[in-house]
Amino acid sequence: MSLEVKVGPPQLAIHQGHAVLLTDPDGQIRGPTQKGLYFYDTRVISNWTVYADGEPWDLLNGGTTTSFEACIFLANRALVTEAGPIAPHTVGLMLRRQIGGGVHEDLDLINHGQSMVRFNLEIAVRSDFADIFEVKSGHFIRRGHVTTTWSARRQRLTTAYQNQNFSREVAITAHNNGSPAVYANGRLSFDVELAPGAQWHSCLTYDLSDGEQSYRAPRACPNGNVDPSEDGRRLADWQCAVLELESSNDGFQRLFRQATDDMAALRLPVPGADQTQLVPAAGLPWFVALFGRDSLVTSLQTSLVYSDFARGTLDVLGVWQATERDDYRDAEPGKIMHELRLGELARLKLIPHTPYYGTADATPLYLITLHTAWCCTGERELLERHLPTAERCLDWIDRYGDRDGDGFQEYATRSSAGLENQSWKDSGDALVNPDGTLVKGPKALCELQGYVYDAWLRMAQIYDVLGDATRADTLRAKAAALFAQFNQAFWDEESGFYAFALDGEKRKVLSVASNPGHCLLSGIVPPERAGRVVARLMQKDMWSGWGIRTLSADHPAYNPYSYQNGSVWPHDNGLIALGFKRYGYAEEAGKIAHDVCEAGSFFALNQLPELYAGLHRNAANFPVQYVGANVPQAWAAGSVFSLLQAILGLQPDAPHRMLYVDPVLPPWLNDVTLRELRIGDQTFDIRFRWAGGTTRFDVLRGDPTSVRHREMTVWSDLLKRKVEDA
Repeated sequence: MSLEVKVGPPQLAIHQGHAVLLTDPDGQIRGPTQKGLYFYDTRVISNWTVYADGEPWDLLNGGTTTSFEACIFLANRALVTEAGPIAPHTVGLMLRRQIGGGVHEDLDLINHGQSMVRFNLEIAVRSDFADIFEVKSGHFIRRGHVTTTWSARRQRLTTAYQNQNFSREVAITAHNNGSPAVYANGRLSFDVELAPGAQWHSCLTYDLSDGEQSYRAPRACPNGNVDPSEDGRRLADWQCAVLELESSNDGFQRLFRQATDDMAALRLPVPGADQTQLVPAAGLPWFVALFGRDSLVTSLQTSLVYSDFARGTLDVLGVWQATERDDYRDAEPGKIMHELRLGELARLKLIPHTPYYGTADATPLYLITLHTAWCCTGERELLERHLPTAERCLDWIDRYGDRDGDGFQEYATRSSAGLENQSWKDSGDALVNPDGTLVKGPKALCELQGYVYDAWLRMAQIYDVLGDATRADTLRAKAAALFAQFNQAFWDEESGFYAFALDGEKRKVLSVASNPGHCLLSGIVPPERAGRVVARLMQKDMWSGWGIRTLSADHPAYNPYSYQNGSVWPHDNGLIALGFKRYGYAEEAGKIAHDVCEAGSFFALNQLPELYAGLHRNAANFPVQYVGANVPQAWAAGSVFSLLQAILGLQPDAPHRMLYVDPVLPPWLNDVTLRELRIGDQTFDIRFRWAGGTTRFDVLRGDPTSVRHREMTVWSDLLKRKVEDA
């Protein structure tokens, strides 16, 4: 008999937009804890507990039914009341919560006993209004004032926080209730009397305010059959708009569907240049905010699943592009932001996240995303609209990204509160020398050079389309020079691998890490060296069996439970798999896809977490989730789409009304059917299947002459050529 193992933290999380509710499995919040109701980076409810005559309830079961709804079943403990004793588990309490703007909470009681029962249903609620940075760090300082008012007539409890020009408010209203609420001693209380078989109901709505705008909770009670809420309609619209996948491999199909559901849940409304855009939030619970790198990487991952993410991200990040130097925020003219926060610490400028610009890779990634969006949509207008932002990005790469004029991209913070490391591996200990000591900067990471190389080639193609041959030729010449210089300075012939980075003295950092896999994705690796890079990443010290580790298991700093020194990140593996496929290593790409997808099957709801431990896989273990990992997390969910693209070799060319494919189905995936695949103004349904020792494809819907086979290695070569020559 086999045992099904599901890995994940003991908690329930629902969210929508800038509101997140994180509770224990029984729906309660018991402090001190990091759980709570968060709203625009502020915890507006820090404790929520429910009692019957002062006694806690027993959890029967609880879970999330969607990303925005949870249902919890509780039962009473033994009670001695004025009306007589109540045996345990006589009264059932069902909590149903839906988040959308604010939170709608239904409380339903039923008496399963043979006698009348009477007791007080009590809900204790507290609000600490802690900034999310302080909750995460565990160091909370109360700076303002909290006021609480109760209106018996309106059945409303209002708790507000004010500190200078910063405010937050939560208003809890009881309605549709079987008995009126009273408020005393920090608790909302209902006098409940139930005959045998009788039921009692009350709604509590939690309306939220940021001092400028109120966010009302859903008013309708969900009945479990038909969801009348705005959240439900939005989810239905999303499911009609995104790519669909069918496969006889049920596990892969479930993982794909969960990934698309996670992306729907992480849509974040953010003001753009002319209208509010939906962009991917980085992850739950800590990163429900606008990020530069995370939103761009996710836009690249989802370019064939939902291209509107790229449109929205390009627009919003263009609005926040830096226009002046500000050392406290690590801002420089033309730089794309890293992280924007809206809580108290940001409002009072006690942290630099207003926004903070400490990322070295978001600026070239912006250019890569612009080109990718054009390939998927074919919209010349998209290029013209964002060209001014793109040109400022190009200027930043030359003037500020290359700090010392040596031709390489380096970073170092100038801020007293800035990040030491400003690539995707941004933890303070992520860059280590072979002896385990920390690398001193300014630091020139290998993948940053690849991103810039790729960005220059893609922008050259954009200038071809826009008729500026001079700029196009200049960028191709710069890319060629960087290619040669990079391969001279970063390659280590003895190990057959690239240096992780150059340190502040321009010395090679020869720690074996996953970063050179991103260089394969960017195309900066010569074909004759690609095989050695692939082979090194697939050696046992790097390949865990659950995916490629961030750092070699043979390194002195290796720790499988660390954040970035030996853990496995799904998004890292997805991008590496695309790099493998780009150089023709389809079998190895398929192995990575298999490992990550197998790991995904062990996690609760088939949700890939931000990262998991880099333990070596064997028949007796399973993936171990990192403590504090974000779930869902945008680019972890997006890794499923990267892996799918690597397997099928999808190469969109909407400007020429073409889709090129290079499919190699691995042994564990016999068939895949894609439906509603949108390339420009065309929509395709395509079936891929293993037959006769090879992968075949059939166009079930759309113009079959617009779908052709072309090796991804050819696509890589075409990036170096002018559009008219391609």
